[in-house]
Amino acid sequence: MKIGVPKEIKNNENRVGMTPAGVFELVNQGHTVYVQSTAGEGSGFFDEVYQEAGAIILETIQDVYQSSDMIVKVKEPIQEEYDLIQPNQIVFTYFHFASSEALTLAMLKSNAVCIAYETVEDEDGTLPLLTPMSEVAGRMAIQQGAKYLEKPIKGRGILLGGVPGVTPGKVLILGAGVVGVQAAKMAAGLGAHVTIMDVNMKRLRYVNDIMPSHVVTEYSSVYNIKKHIQTHDLIIGGVLLKGGKAPKLITRAMLKDMRPGTVLVDVAVDQGGCMETTKATTHEDPTFIIDDIVHYCVANMPGAVPYTSTLALTNVTLPYVLKLANKGWEKACAEDASLAYGLNIVNGKIVYKEITEAFEWGVEYYA
Repeated sequence: MKIGVPKEIKNNENRVGMTPAGVFELVNQGHTVYVQSTAGEGSGFFDEVYQEAGAIILETIQDVYQSSDMIVKVKEPIQEEYDLIQPNQIVFTYFHFASSEALTLAMLKSNAVCIAYETVEDEDGTLPLLTPMSEVAGRMAIQQGAKYLEKPIKGRGILLGGVPGVTPGKVLILGAGVVGVQAAKMAAGLGAHVTIMDVNMKRLRYVNDIMPSHVVTEYSSVYNIKKHIQTHDLIIGGVLLKGGKAPKLITRAMLKDMRPGTVLVDVAVDQGGCMETTKATTHEDPTFIIDDIVHYCVANMPGAVPYTSTLALTNVTLPYVLKLANKGWEKACAEDASLAYGLNIVNGKIVYKEITEAFEWGVEYYA
């Protein structure tokens, strides 16, 4: 099979879909790998290293798409890429269709085979290709939130860990999944007081068992959320509905109950955000302020640490890339139920029901 690795062109996205090690494995198994020139530089992988691993370097993104049976990348195609995607071409990447009707319609029109990292699902319900980026984003949420609590950037002027004689900052985490647990670890490590909320008591029991005493758990309800937002300095949104839109747990009206300079970090922004005032931002312009509340809603948070993120991502995607390349998508998905969950759009039809539910399209596009 001919596999293409284009350079990511989303704002400040420095990750790359495949490392030289991945190229070596594919070439060693008889496949051809095209890598766009400088595609890996942001992650510290240069063209010469890809060539040594057996890749063919192509100059333009158009060349990569035109030459490849399968595209392996990191982020969803953006508008400039829509017309480059060919019928029957496999596109293996993060899509997050439920948050973008335009992207969904474009991929339907393309007649491509869209396999989404974020919906590949193991037997136990875990999401193996989303987990490493959720781990990065959860940890980064505290790192970024701590920075934006500083007064020069309109935060409350709080040091999360406090100092002797001064109480530490307070962090509220919505969701006890991978993002929430990783955020709690980081915040606890800084010495902050952490409250983590979820509707899943099994997850809350797990968090209660593994976290230190200054991390407390509480059942998530509108009443409890409204109570805690009044006293917490940093609020992390880490809620996930597999393949669907995130629920709006914090409304615009709730902002008035928060103290000026409170920081909101919505890690669920890829799925539409779990805060009503969320709108996607970039690393170039990461924050905005509404009612004196600082919002950080960068849609590709792990892109800021591309070396770590690329290695973490490709560690888990490569085995699936090899299956797709060796067997073709139909046989690979027939033999691997986890990979089959990744099928979102196939030749102009949606095959993942949460997408149609997000847009209320009924059965028009559903296969």
